[in-house]
Amino acid sequence: MKNSNAHPFFSIIVACCDVEPYVRESLDSVSNQQFADWECLIGVEASKDKTEEIVREYAAKDPRFRVFTGPRSGSCSASRNTGTDMAQGEYVIFLDGDDTIAEGSLQRLHDKIAARPGADLYPCAIQVHNDISGKDENLRDNYPADFNGELTGPEAVLSTLQRLKDPCPMLQLTVFRRQYLVAENLKCIHGLRRQDSEFTPRALYLAKRVVPLHEPFYLYRIQGNSVSVSGAKAGGFLKDFAVIIRSLLNFHAIHSKDPGFDPRLSSCWARQWLDWLFYFWFDPRSMRKVPRPQRLQTLQLLFENGFGDLKALSAAVSRAKRIACWWVRMFVLHPWLRWASELFFTVYFSASRLKNSRSAGPAS
Repeated sequence: MKNSNAHPFFSIIVACCDVEPYVRESLDSVSNQQFADWECLIGVEASKDKTEEIVREYAAKDPRFRVFTGPRSGSCSASRNTGTDMAQGEYVIFLDGDDTIAEGSLQRLHDKIAARPGADLYPCAIQVHNDISGKDENLRDNYPADFNGELTGPEAVLSTLQRLKDPCPMLQLTVFRRQYLVAENLKCIHGLRRQDSEFTPRALYLAKRVVPLHEPFYLYRIQGNSVSVSGAKAGGFLKDFAVIIRSLLNFHAIHSKDPGFDPRLSSCWARQWLDWLFYFWFDPRSMRKVPRPQRLQTLQLLFENGFGDLKALSAAVSRAKRIACWWVRMFVLHPWLRWASELFFTVYFSASRLKNSRSAGPAS
């Protein structure tokens, strides 16, 4: 029997665009759940295939499915934001239209959340299938499997960034309390690809209670024409990461002034965000593949509001990284020093790789 609750337990927000080959499987994974207390809000951006026609079939058969449309943006952000505004559920799950959720997982999630209700975030786990290789990849879980406690947002940041070099930032890894998203006005940046990398650090830090569930409810598909794969060509995400890093540097500059702010957070964030900055724009392989004008233009976008936020974060890093930040600034501001900046980073990355190879020791 279909659930008609106006305020369901779960709001599942599905972002769709040109996913005709996958969307039936995705929506079936929702409709076939034994747990019935959900609504599914499907955002369809202008598609070149029959995606919209298919999702409207589901909405016509089951009122728990609701469809909204929008212009093509190349990003999940608009659908996720609009879906969050429309949602009536207590907890929000984000699902991409080419992915699925595991059989029986909504009931398991409900039971685990009901046992410890009211947390802002419930991080889970993701099983990854690579359509390109045809193989299942390692389960992704940002927290130790034997951890059954709860954390504040800052504690969760320190836990994930100290434990993992590059923790998976995917929104789909987490069940969100809807009122938390609303109260903090947590939205994805419109049109931004890789928006998870910008959204998730903010959502994690601001949370009052984080309860890891370790539930592998989400089945994530890597397929050849996805945004993450198709945009991975040399320089394909530079503009996006310029916007991401600019936003996160500003986020740190604002919240590092919060009462009781733990300075270890600055070190953890810097390790990831500054490494992105150095790698995407100045790694020798990136410099060979991406023309200098493109790298310069996107760096100017990153620092369009000046270098104050970069300076605030770089205060938390080693002297070598502070010098590297200075050379980033020289590259942007002084045309006659761009060659010297690139030479510095060639040496910087060579030294870093040599250090890493030595610390790894001889192969066994």
